[in-house]
Amino acid sequence: MEVTAAGVRTTAEDLAEKIKSRSARVGIIGLGYVGLPLAVEFAKAGFTVTGVDVQTAKVDLINAGASYVRDVPSSVLKPLVEAGRLSATADFAVVADLDTINICVPTPLRKTKDPDMSYIVSACEEVARYFGSGKLIILESTTYPGTTEELLLPRLEATGLKAGKDFFLCFSPERVDPGNPKFQTANIPKVVGGVTPACTSLGALFYSQALETVVPVSSTRVAEMVKLLENTFRMINIGLVNEMALMCDRMGINVWEVIDAAATKPFGFMPFYPGPGLGGHCIPVDPFYLSWKTKEAGIEARFIELAGYINGQMPRFVVDKIQNALNDVTKPVRGSHIHVLGVAYKRDIDDVRESPALDIIHLLSRRGAKVTYSDPFVPTVRLEQMELCAQPPEAAVAAADCVVIVTDHSCFDYGSVVERAKLIVDTRNALKNFSSPKIHRL
Repeated sequence: MEVTAAGVRTTAEDLAEKIKSRSARVGIIGLGYVGLPLAVEFAKAGFTVTGVDVQTAKVDLINAGASYVRDVPSSVLKPLVEAGRLSATADFAVVADLDTINICVPTPLRKTKDPDMSYIVSACEEVARYFGSGKLIILESTTYPGTTEELLLPRLEATGLKAGKDFFLCFSPERVDPGNPKFQTANIPKVVGGVTPACTSLGALFYSQALETVVPVSSTRVAEMVKLLENTFRMINIGLVNEMALMCDRMGINVWEVIDAAATKPFGFMPFYPGPGLGGHCIPVDPFYLSWKTKEAGIEARFIELAGYINGQMPRFVVDKIQNALNDVTKPVRGSHIHVLGVAYKRDIDDVRESPALDIIHLLSRRGAKVTYSDPFVPTVRLEQMELCAQPPEAAVAAADCVVIVTDHSCFDYGSVVERAKLIVDTRNALKNFSSPKIHRL
């Protein structure tokens, strides 16, 4: 706190002044697809930003001005590093010198579908080791409602400091959509909720310095639930349309035509599209945080569990579709060469986390198929005892007994695929403008 002409300035006022004057020292813990773009935006806004990550390889790359996150070009990162606006370290001792700290660490699911909080707990404990008065702490890792107050707040207040008075604690869900050319960190509205009104106010003030739109909410629990609602909404609707695809397949109806026709209704309908399964860092994972948490309250999240089951069955359905297509040309799966086009979890990115392509490759291999793949964004894929390297698509498509379009990258020449392939299973409707008896659609 400072003494001014008007009297003693509170800790909150002191921190607010630092934020508004851009003199606050910003820290980002976790420099992945969420943390690094956030660090760049605050550095661009004029703050001095220090990134903290336990992976020294990432630290070295950032300090060399080299980006490993597709949405952050090195041409943007390097000038910020050279100007001294952005640096990285693996040493948590830097926390002592920071005014704001965003925690952007992973929150995966265990095999039992319960959330793994170890990364959050570890980051919080490191922060607590070097904690001090006047800091703003914001958790961005997607998690279950109550995490901020149940895990972070007690550990930070165990230092003897009081939230809302001596330090400020918020939750703000990340909303990153990797590879989205229109919506990125700067222009995606930022929801933030604090454990006290003063915390919320400072969190909103902080984000407003670098991001276009800030949406304050009344508590950390509301902010935590916002992200889960967003992704549960998508997961359940994708589950519904995947179930429709299964029904239409049995009845000989083109589900893609059904969806396109339904989407002409100007109200009361939003089109979702089927696919080979869910992938990525959010939609296949986040709803199960909510399902796990609601069990504590004696509530069964039936929609989530059912949608999760349907979406989880889609890779197996695709493999059955491949087997049936091969049967039609009197070939077994065992011994057949099956070429997968695209292994990233969605179009035009390099992320394979939770990608259904990995499940499809695994299932095909277990059935005795020889599996190859092409993906310009993913040079290698590792699956248990197997490691595959990407093949040039032209020769591999022509050589394969069956080609499976799993990820519809825009760079693939689909006309050439239709021309060269002997048999095609299209899980993304990438060949909607082509008609051929060798095309089997989801």
